[in-house]
Amino acid sequence: MRYYIRKLAFYVVALWAALTLNFFIPRLMPGNPVDTLMARLQQRGGSVDPSVRRAYELLLGTDTQQPLWDQYVAYLGNLVRGDLGISVSVFPTPASEVIFQSLPWTIVLVGIATLMSFALGIVLGTVVGWKRGTWLDSLVPATTVLAAVPYFWLALILVAVFGSALRWFPLLGGYDVVFDPGWNAEFVQSAIFHGTLPALTIVISSVGGWLLGMRNMMVSAMSEDYILTARAKGLRNSRIMTHYAARNAVLPSVAGFAISLGFVVSGSILTEQVFSYPGIGGKLLQAVQNNDYALMQGIFLVITVAVLGANLVVDLLYGLIDPRTRAGQ
Repeated sequence: MRYYIRKLAFYVVALWAALTLNFFIPRLMPGNPVDTLMARLQQRGGSVDPSVRRAYELLLGTDTQQPLWDQYVAYLGNLVRGDLGISVSVFPTPASEVIFQSLPWTIVLVGIATLMSFALGIVLGTVVGWKRGTWLDSLVPATTVLAAVPYFWLALILVAVFGSALRWFPLLGGYDVVFDPGWNAEFVQSAIFHGTLPALTIVISSVGGWLLGMRNMMVSAMSEDYILTARAKGLRNSRIMTHYAARNAVLPSVAGFAISLGFVVSGSILTEQVFSYPGIGGKLLQAVQNNDYALMQGIFLVITVAVLGANLVVDLLYGLIDPRTRAGQ
Protein backbone atom coordinates (compact mmCIF):
# COMPACT_ATOMS: atom_id res chain seq x y z
CA MET A 1 0.00 0.00 0.00
CA ARG A 2 2.87 2.36 0.82
CA TYR A 3 4.18 1.87 -2.75
CA TYR A 4 0.91 3.04 -4.30
CA ILE A 5 0.59 6.00 -1.90
CA ARG A 6 4.11 7.14 -2.78
CA LYS A 7 3.37 6.85 -6.49
CA LEU A 8 0.12 8.80 -6.24
CA ALA A 9 1.79 11.50 -4.13
CA PHE A 10 4.59 11.80 -6.68
CA TYR A 11 2.17 12.29 -9.57
CA VAL A 12 0.10 14.82 -7.62
CA VAL A 13 3.26 16.88 -7.04
CA ALA A 14 4.26 16.43 -10.69
CA LEU A 15 0.82 17.67 -11.79
CA TRP A 16 1.09 20.74 -9.56
CA ALA A 17 4.57 21.50 -10.93
CA ALA A 18 3.32 21.11 -14.51
CA LEU A 19 0.37 23.41 -13.86
CA THR A 20 2.70 26.01 -12.35
CA LEU A 21 5.01 25.92 -15.37
CA ASN A 22 1.93 25.97 -17.57
CA PHE A 23 0.98 29.31 -16.03
CA PHE A 24 4.37 31.05 -16.01
CA ILE A 25 5.98 29.91 -19.28
CA PRO A 26 3.46 31.58 -21.65
CA ARG A 27 3.86 34.83 -19.69
CA LEU A 28 7.62 34.78 -20.28
CA MET A 29 7.00 35.04 -24.03
CA PRO A 30 7.18 38.48 -25.66
CA GLY A 31 3.76 40.11 -26.13
CA ASN A 32 0.44 39.14 -24.59
CA PRO A 33 -3.09 38.26 -25.77
CA VAL A 34 -4.41 41.75 -25.03
CA ASP A 35 -1.94 43.27 -27.51
CA THR A 36 -3.12 40.77 -30.11
CA LEU A 37 -6.78 41.70 -29.63
CA MET A 38 -6.02 45.43 -29.59
CA ALA A 39 -4.09 45.11 -32.86
CA ARG A 40 -7.04 43.31 -34.48
CA LEU A 41 -9.44 45.92 -33.18
CA GLN A 42 -7.28 48.75 -34.52
CA GLN A 43 -7.06 47.12 -37.95
CA ARG A 44 -10.84 47.08 -38.11
CA GLY A 45 -11.08 50.74 -37.12
CA GLY A 46 -12.30 50.09 -33.58
CA SER A 47 -11.64 52.08 -30.45
CA VAL A 48 -8.28 51.50 -28.75
CA ASP A 49 -8.72 53.74 -25.70
CA PRO A 50 -7.48 52.57 -22.27
CA SER A 51 -10.96 51.51 -21.11
CA VAL A 52 -11.20 48.94 -23.94
CA ARG A 53 -7.76 47.57 -23.09
CA ARG A 54 -8.71 47.37 -19.43
CA ALA A 55 -11.87 45.43 -20.32
CA TYR A 56 -9.84 42.94 -22.37
CA GLU A 57 -7.34 42.47 -19.52
CA LEU A 58 -10.13 41.64 -17.08
CA LEU A 59 -11.79 39.30 -19.60
CA LEU A 60 -8.61 37.37 -20.38
CA GLY A 61 -7.25 37.27 -16.82
CA THR A 62 -4.07 39.20 -17.67
CA ASP A 63 -4.68 42.21 -15.45
CA THR A 64 -1.40 44.15 -15.34
CA GLN A 65 -2.58 45.94 -12.18
CA GLN A 66 -2.94 42.62 -10.36
CA PRO A 67 0.15 40.92 -8.85
CA LEU A 68 1.33 37.82 -10.72
CA TRP A 69 0.77 35.70 -7.61
CA ASP A 70 -2.89 36.72 -7.47
CA GLN A 71 -3.24 35.86 -11.17
CA TYR A 72 -1.70 32.44 -10.43
CA VAL A 73 -4.14 31.75 -7.59
CA ALA A 74 -7.05 32.85 -9.80
CA TYR A 75 -5.74 30.55 -12.56
CA LEU A 76 -5.73 27.53 -10.24
CA GLY A 77 -9.21 28.41 -9.00
CA ASN A 78 -10.52 28.62 -12.55
CA LEU A 79 -9.01 25.21 -13.33
CA VAL A 80 -10.84 23.69 -10.38
CA ARG A 81 -14.10 25.08 -11.80
CA GLY A 82 -13.23 23.80 -15.30
CA ASP A 83 -12.82 27.32 -16.70
CA LEU A 84 -9.87 27.45 -19.13
CA GLY A 85 -10.53 31.03 -20.19
CA ILE A 86 -11.32 32.75 -23.50
CA SER A 87 -9.31 31.91 -26.61
CA VAL A 88 -7.77 34.86 -28.44
CA SER A 89 -7.18 32.83 -31.62
CA VAL A 90 -10.93 32.31 -32.15
CA PHE A 91 -12.19 35.13 -29.91
CA PRO A 92 -14.56 35.06 -28.05
CA THR A 93 -14.86 31.25 -28.04
CA PRO A 94 -13.90 29.52 -24.75
CA ALA A 95 -10.60 27.66 -24.95
CA SER A 96 -12.27 24.47 -23.69
CA GLU A 97 -14.67 24.51 -26.64
CA VAL A 98 -11.81 24.94 -29.13
CA ILE A 99 -9.93 22.03 -27.54
CA PHE A 100 -12.93 19.70 -27.44
CA GLN A 101 -13.65 20.42 -31.11
CA SER A 102 -10.09 19.60 -32.20
CA LEU A 103 -9.16 16.84 -29.76
CA PRO A 104 -11.32 14.04 -31.28
CA TRP A 105 -9.64 14.56 -34.66
CA THR A 106 -6.18 14.16 -33.15
CA ILE A 107 -7.13 11.21 -30.95
CA VAL A 108 -8.61 9.33 -33.90
CA LEU A 109 -5.78 10.13 -36.31
CA VAL A 110 -2.75 9.78 -34.05
CA GLY A 111 -4.35 7.08 -31.89
CA ILE A 112 -5.16 4.78 -34.78
CA ALA A 113 -1.80 5.48 -36.43
CA THR A 114 0.01 4.68 -33.16
CA LEU A 115 -1.91 1.42 -32.77
CA MET A 116 -1.14 0.43 -36.37
CA SER A 117 2.57 1.26 -36.12
CA PHE A 118 2.85 -0.59 -32.79
CA ALA A 119 1.10 -3.72 -34.06
CA LEU A 120 3.05 -3.74 -37.33
CA GLY A 121 6.36 -3.09 -35.57
CA ILE A 122 5.78 -5.84 -33.01
CA VAL A 123 4.83 -8.41 -35.65
CA LEU A 124 7.75 -7.55 -37.93
CA GLY A 125 10.15 -7.34 -34.99
CA THR A 126 9.07 -10.77 -33.77
CA VAL A 127 9.66 -12.39 -37.16
CA VAL A 128 12.95 -10.56 -37.82
CA GLY A 129 14.27 -11.38 -34.34
CA TRP A 130 13.28 -15.02 -34.66
CA LYS A 131 15.02 -15.30 -38.04
CA ARG A 132 18.03 -13.18 -37.16
CA GLY A 133 20.97 -13.44 -39.52
CA THR A 134 18.73 -13.88 -42.58
CA TRP A 135 17.80 -11.38 -45.29
CA LEU A 136 15.02 -10.13 -43.04
CA ASP A 137 17.62 -8.25 -41.01
CA SER A 138 17.80 -5.81 -43.92
CA LEU A 139 14.39 -4.52 -42.80
CA VAL A 140 15.95 -3.02 -39.66
CA PRO A 141 18.20 -0.39 -41.29
CA ALA A 142 15.49 0.44 -43.83
CA THR A 143 12.87 1.15 -41.18
CA THR A 144 15.27 3.03 -38.90
CA VAL A 145 16.22 5.29 -41.81
CA LEU A 146 12.53 6.04 -42.33
CA ALA A 147 12.21 6.78 -38.62
CA ALA A 148 15.00 9.35 -38.95
CA VAL A 149 13.27 11.14 -41.83
CA PRO A 150 11.60 14.39 -40.66
CA TYR A 151 7.81 14.18 -40.45
CA PHE A 152 7.21 17.21 -42.63
CA TRP A 153 9.54 15.97 -45.39
CA LEU A 154 7.90 12.55 -45.52
CA ALA A 155 4.46 14.20 -45.46
CA LEU A 156 5.40 16.45 -48.37
CA ILE A 157 6.65 13.45 -50.37
CA LEU A 158 3.39 11.57 -49.77
CA VAL A 159 1.37 14.64 -50.74
CA ALA A 160 3.39 15.13 -53.92
CA VAL A 161 3.16 11.48 -54.98
CA PHE A 162 -0.25 10.23 -53.84
CA GLY A 163 -2.08 13.53 -53.63
CA SER A 164 -0.76 15.70 -56.42
CA ALA A 165 0.70 13.30 -59.00
CA LEU A 166 -1.54 10.22 -58.69
CA ARG A 167 -4.56 12.06 -57.18
CA TRP A 168 -5.47 9.03 -55.08
CA PHE A 169 -6.04 11.05 -51.94
CA PRO A 170 -7.08 14.64 -51.12
CA LEU A 171 -4.33 17.16 -50.47
CA LEU A 172 -5.76 19.12 -47.55
CA GLY A 173 -8.38 19.13 -44.82
CA GLY A 174 -9.97 16.61 -42.51
CA TYR A 175 -13.17 16.01 -44.50
CA ASP A 176 -15.08 17.15 -47.57
CA VAL A 177 -16.74 20.48 -46.77
CA VAL A 178 -19.93 19.45 -48.59
CA PHE A 179 -20.73 17.12 -45.68
CA ASP A 180 -21.97 18.27 -42.30
CA PRO A 181 -19.86 16.86 -39.42
CA GLY A 182 -21.70 14.07 -37.65
CA TRP A 183 -21.95 10.34 -37.14
CA ASN A 184 -23.21 9.52 -40.62
CA ALA A 185 -21.72 7.20 -43.21
CA GLU A 186 -20.81 9.91 -45.73
CA PHE A 187 -18.96 12.09 -43.24
CA VAL A 188 -17.11 9.15 -41.62
CA GLN A 189 -15.98 7.85 -45.02
CA SER A 190 -14.80 11.30 -46.00
CA ALA A 191 -12.90 11.72 -42.72
CA ILE A 192 -11.19 8.34 -43.17
CA PHE A 193 -10.32 9.19 -46.77
CA HIS A 194 -8.78 12.54 -45.80
CA GLY A 195 -6.95 11.03 -42.81
CA THR A 196 -5.25 8.22 -44.74
CA LEU A 197 -2.15 10.14 -45.84
CA PRO A 198 -1.55 11.82 -42.45
CA ALA A 199 -1.92 8.45 -40.71
CA LEU A 200 0.40 6.80 -43.24
CA THR A 201 3.01 9.47 -42.52
CA ILE A 202 2.92 8.72 -38.79
CA VAL A 203 2.97 4.93 -39.28
CA ILE A 204 5.95 4.98 -41.67
CA SER A 205 7.90 7.29 -39.38
CA SER A 206 7.30 5.37 -36.14
CA VAL A 207 7.13 1.69 -37.11
CA GLY A 208 10.93 1.39 -37.25
CA GLY A 209 11.39 2.13 -33.55
CA TRP A 210 8.92 -0.56 -32.49
CA LEU A 211 10.46 -3.07 -34.93
CA LEU A 212 14.01 -2.46 -33.71
CA GLY A 213 13.06 -2.66 -30.04
CA MET A 214 11.08 -5.88 -30.46
CA ARG A 215 13.77 -7.44 -32.63
CA ASN A 216 16.47 -6.82 -30.01
CA MET A 217 14.29 -8.16 -27.19
CA MET A 218 13.51 -11.28 -29.25
CA VAL A 219 17.22 -11.93 -29.79
CA SER A 220 17.79 -11.58 -26.04
CA ALA A 221 14.83 -13.80 -25.15
CA MET A 222 15.94 -16.58 -27.49
CA SER A 223 19.11 -17.08 -25.44
CA GLU A 224 17.13 -17.80 -22.26
CA ASP A 225 16.91 -21.25 -20.71
CA TYR A 226 13.13 -21.53 -21.10
CA ILE A 227 13.52 -21.34 -24.90
CA LEU A 228 16.05 -24.18 -24.80
CA THR A 229 13.66 -26.17 -22.61
CA ALA A 230 10.80 -25.59 -25.02
CA ARG A 231 12.93 -26.81 -27.93
CA ALA A 232 13.95 -29.88 -25.93
CA LYS A 233 10.26 -30.69 -25.40
CA GLY A 234 9.81 -30.81 -29.15
CA LEU A 235 7.36 -27.91 -29.38
CA ARG A 236 6.67 -26.37 -32.77
CA ASN A 237 8.83 -23.38 -33.70
CA SER A 238 5.75 -21.24 -34.27
CA ARG A 239 4.51 -21.98 -30.74
CA ILE A 240 7.92 -21.27 -29.21
CA MET A 241 8.12 -17.99 -31.10
CA THR A 242 4.69 -16.69 -30.13
CA HIS A 243 3.96 -18.26 -26.72
CA TYR A 244 7.46 -18.16 -25.20
CA ALA A 245 9.87 -15.74 -26.90
CA ALA A 246 7.48 -13.04 -28.13
CA ARG A 247 5.29 -13.16 -25.02
CA ASN A 248 8.25 -12.21 -22.81
CA ALA A 249 10.02 -9.94 -25.30
CA VAL A 250 6.98 -7.74 -25.81
CA LEU A 251 6.71 -6.58 -22.17
CA PRO A 252 9.08 -3.56 -22.47
CA SER A 253 7.35 -2.53 -25.70
CA VAL A 254 3.95 -2.66 -24.01
CA ALA A 255 5.20 -0.28 -21.32
CA GLY A 256 6.55 2.06 -23.97
CA PHE A 257 3.30 1.83 -25.92
CA ALA A 258 1.24 2.78 -22.86
CA ILE A 259 3.39 5.86 -22.36
CA SER A 260 3.23 6.77 -26.07
CA LEU A 261 -0.57 6.73 -25.86
CA GLY A 262 -0.28 9.60 -23.41
CA PHE A 263 1.33 11.68 -26.15
CA VAL A 264 -1.45 10.91 -28.61
CA VAL A 265 -3.41 13.99 -27.51
CA SER A 266 -0.45 16.25 -28.33
CA GLY A 267 -0.97 15.46 -31.97
CA SER A 268 1.63 15.75 -34.69
CA ILE A 269 2.05 19.46 -35.31
CA LEU A 270 4.12 19.21 -38.48
CA THR A 271 1.98 16.51 -40.05
CA GLU A 272 -1.23 18.38 -39.25
CA GLN A 273 0.21 21.58 -40.69
CA VAL A 274 1.26 19.94 -43.96
CA PHE A 275 -2.18 18.41 -44.45
CA SER A 276 -4.14 21.32 -42.88
CA TYR A 277 -5.67 18.71 -40.60
CA PRO A 278 -8.08 20.11 -37.97
CA GLY A 279 -6.30 18.57 -34.99
CA ILE A 280 -4.94 19.81 -31.69
CA GLY A 281 -1.42 20.26 -33.07
CA GLY A 282 -2.55 22.95 -35.49
CA LYS A 283 -4.44 24.72 -32.71
CA LEU A 284 -1.34 24.70 -30.50
CA LEU A 285 0.72 26.33 -33.23
CA GLN A 286 -2.04 28.89 -33.79
CA ALA A 287 -2.13 29.62 -30.05
CA VAL A 288 1.63 30.23 -29.90
CA GLN A 289 1.51 32.55 -32.90
CA ASN A 290 -1.28 34.62 -31.30
CA ASN A 291 0.06 34.63 -27.71
CA ASP A 292 -3.15 32.84 -26.78
CA TYR A 293 -2.46 32.08 -23.10
CA ALA A 294 -5.78 30.35 -22.45
CA LEU A 295 -5.57 27.99 -25.43
CA MET A 296 -1.90 27.20 -24.85
CA GLN A 297 -2.52 26.47 -21.18
CA GLY A 298 -5.57 24.35 -21.98
CA ILE A 299 -3.74 22.25 -24.57
CA PHE A 300 -0.70 21.82 -22.33
CA LEU A 301 -3.02 20.80 -19.50
CA VAL A 302 -4.64 18.08 -21.62
CA ILE A 303 -1.22 16.81 -22.73
CA THR A 304 0.15 16.88 -19.17
CA VAL A 305 -2.81 14.99 -17.69
CA ALA A 306 -2.70 12.39 -20.47
CA VAL A 307 1.04 11.75 -20.15
CA LEU A 308 1.02 11.66 -16.34
CA GLY A 309 -2.05 9.41 -16.39
CA ALA A 310 -0.41 6.97 -18.81
CA ASN A 311 2.77 6.85 -16.71
CA LEU A 312 0.76 6.34 -13.53
CA VAL A 313 -1.15 3.44 -15.05
CA VAL A 314 2.11 1.83 -16.20
CA ASP A 315 3.70 2.23 -12.75
CA LEU A 316 0.68 0.77 -10.99
CA LEU A 317 0.46 -2.14 -13.42
CA TYR A 318 4.15 -2.89 -12.99
CA GLY A 319 3.60 -2.96 -9.26
CA LEU A 320 0.93 -5.62 -9.76
CA ILE A 321 2.76 -7.64 -12.42
CA ASP A 322 6.23 -7.60 -10.85
CA PRO A 323 6.24 -7.51 -7.03
CA ARG A 324 9.98 -6.79 -7.10
CA THR A 325 9.23 -3.18 -8.09
CA ARG A 326 7.51 -2.75 -4.72
CA ALA A 327 10.48 -4.07 -2.78
CA GLY A 328 11.84 -1.62 -0.26
CA GLN A 329 8.91 0.76 -0.66
